[in-house]
Amino acid sequence: MEPTPHDPPRPQRPRRPQRVAVTGTGGLIGGALVAALRAEGREVVRLVRRPPAAPDEARWDPAGKDPELTAAAIRGCDAVGHMAGAGGAEHRWTERYKRELRDSRVLGTAALATAIAAQTSPPRVFLSGSAIGFYGDTGDRAVDEDAPPGEGFLAELAREWEAAAEPAVRAGVRTAFIRTGLVVARSGGAWARLFPVFRAGIGGRLGNGRQYWSAISLHDHLAALRFLLDDPSALSGPVNFTGPRPATNREVTRVMGRALRRPAFFAVPAPVLRLVLGEFAQDVLSSQRVLPARLLTAGFTFAHPTVEDAVRAALADGA
Repeated sequence: MEPTPHDPPRPQRPRRPQRVAVTGTGGLIGGALVAALRAEGREVVRLVRRPPAAPDEARWDPAGKDPELTAAAIRGCDAVGHMAGAGGAEHRWTERYKRELRDSRVLGTAALATAIAAQTSPPRVFLSGSAIGFYGDTGDRAVDEDAPPGEGFLAELAREWEAAAEPAVRAGVRTAFIRTGLVVARSGGAWARLFPVFRAGIGGRLGNGRQYWSAISLHDHLAALRFLLDDPSALSGPVNFTGPRPATNREVTRVMGRALRRPAFFAVPAPVLRLVLGEFAQDVLSSQRVLPARLLTAGFTFAHPTVEDAVRAALADGA
């Protein structure tokens, strides 16, 4: 039936972003996000640091020295997904590598946020990577997005990382900080290192095993990113990307042993981890019991709410 002149106007759902720029496409999350968006029929612009080698690539400057280059790369995009950053588990945390960790996140975010703010018609959505390291070591205390920042290198890094997006926020662009936990996947990220160790039958708890690990399946991470892109409730600010049921390292050890049908009796004492991993061992041994309160309140449904669900999903699909 046609509406009469007296009928109230029907609310219009925001138009779904169809042209999305993505950084970090050579990494686990960025690469998987490109594939997921394309599967939905969206156009993706892959931002690269080298000269473009394909029609869907555009060059940007993550160091922020060429603002116009980055501004041109995202021109005409409805949304930007910023997933770039040096890997935290790939190297010992020397002072030099800690500077690389910081610069790859803070400078890149600032360059993108400045380019977004400079657009005549800026993107409607900016999904900017961050991490649950923001909260520091929470022990067995559960925290959500309302919790204050913690202490330590990762907490300080996350604060700077998010603050670098301020130009986009001031320009009125809906900006969400993706505070990611441990992503359960076989093809990349820190968890990918666990699968071969446990498959070989030499996996086990790390330290005393009582520290909480807040993990999320790759499937749920990608689904949550797309949920935020199209979010009808216009979520902005910090959003925790963790499963709703964090588990201790001891529980994770049992899950991995069951899923791979291997013994998991070994244990790596904390002093050995510190000797082998250096300062990064503190991240492995710290406890972060982080809950995805804002995603749950917004109506997002996790396909893999537990660590065991996430591990079995990764084994089933090879992700």
